Amino acid sequence: MFSYRHAFHAANHADVLKHTVLLAILRHLTQKDTALTVFDTHAGAGLYRLDGDFAQTSAEASEGFLRLVAPDALPQPLAPALQDYLELVASFNTPGSHKSYKIYPGSPFIIQRLLRERDKLKLFELHPTDSKSLSANIAQLEAGRQIAILREDGFEGLKKFLPPPTRRALVLCDPSYEIKTDYARVVDLVADSLQRFATGCYAIWYPIIPRPEAHDLPKRLKTLANKAHKDWLGATLSVKSSKLLHDDMGNTVRPGLPASGMFIINPPHTLKAALAQALPQILAVLKQDQHAAFALSS
Repeated sequence: MFSYRHAFHAANHADVLKHTVLLAILRHLTQKDTALTVFDTHAGAGLYRLDGDFAQTSAEASEGFLRLVAPDALPQPLAPALQDYLELVASFNTPGSHKSYKIYPGSPFIIQRLLRERDKLKLFELHPTDSKSLSANIAQLEAGRQIAILREDGFEGLKKFLPPPTRRALVLCDPSYEIKTDYARVVDLVADSLQRFATGCYAIWYPIIPRPEAHDLPKRLKTLANKAHKDWLGATLSVKSSKLLHDDMGNTVRPGLPASGMFIINPPHTLKAALAQALPQILAVLKQDQHAAFALSS
């Protein structure tokens, strides 16, 4: 149950998509004066070392974020949402060449950077090691009661907080999907949350892999949104083919995560246009073969 560690995957192409979308949503939601509560159902450790053993073992950052900050990798001018994302990650690192990037902020630290004094952040993390790391990392912020860390199942723990007192909230749900039942639990979480708090903004990350549950998830989320008469936006980024490969011995070689998506219910009205500018630039740098593509649907 506790084998998944996001440190192996930090700053990969899925994080680039997820965090670009997350940041664009938060920029919009924090423009309104009313206090905002943000929930992260699977918070992870919060901060990751790109020069650490975990990240270097998988080297996924080198095919993701680190590609974007390589010299002359990106066209100019940058899409505002992409520039915002790159500048935020850079703020956690010492200025210099792309090789100087040692720290990658996870969702909790990206969210915290945009919080105002009146806003709240609640972080769920059940993994014992990551929960301990998250607590230590968040403690450095000296944020007091603004940030709460809950070592419990985010799928269940979220229920007691909806609706929030301020009636404004963003829920980020990005489980590992290492356990097949996570797909159904995401659907159940969204269905339950829409009943409790129909006006919240819900951002769901999911992998795009050759698995029936993964294929069906965005369809099921779309059905939920439509039944609730809520706007929705789907954004996907594929960097390579999802077909299984075979080595010289005939053994199946899994290509790693080829693509992922974000499904947002009650998205900011500015989000689709922002991503329409940013995703082509991201794709141009991160694509690994002719099957690479992005898509936006609403």
